[in-house]
Parts: sequence; structure tokens; C-alpha cells
Amino acid sequence: MKVNLRNPDRVVDVSGPPTVLDLLKRLEIVPEAVLVIRDSTLLTRDERLADEDEIEVRPVLSGGAL
Repeated sequence: MKVNLRNPDRVVDVSGPPTVLDLLKRLEIVPEAVLVIRDSTLLTRDERLADEDEIEVRPVLSGGAL
């Protein structure tokens, strides 16, 4: 599967992790620090993935009130 990582922008190919959580563990990414998106849909950690998927991993950003 093709994984688009943000901040810094890069693309990696990963084969066969069955769930979003497995993918994040393999990439050594803290699950609470990112959003995982497939086809404009936010995925949960237990969502199953396929080798033909294209996934985007975006960091979670937070801000305060002015």
C-alpha cells in the first residue's frame, strides 16, 4: 500500500499490515498523534487495510483561542 506521510512530506510503500494500528506500529508512529485517511474518510485504529489502498497520515494539530 502507498502511505503518504505529512510533516515532513514523504511517500512510503508498506505491504500487508491488516489494521491501521498495525500500520502505525510498523511506521513507529504514536497513534494518538495522527489522523489516518483513506479516500477522504477518517479511519479508526481497528479498520482493515488492503495492499491496494492509498493512505494519508496527517499529524493532529491543536490550537488555543486568541
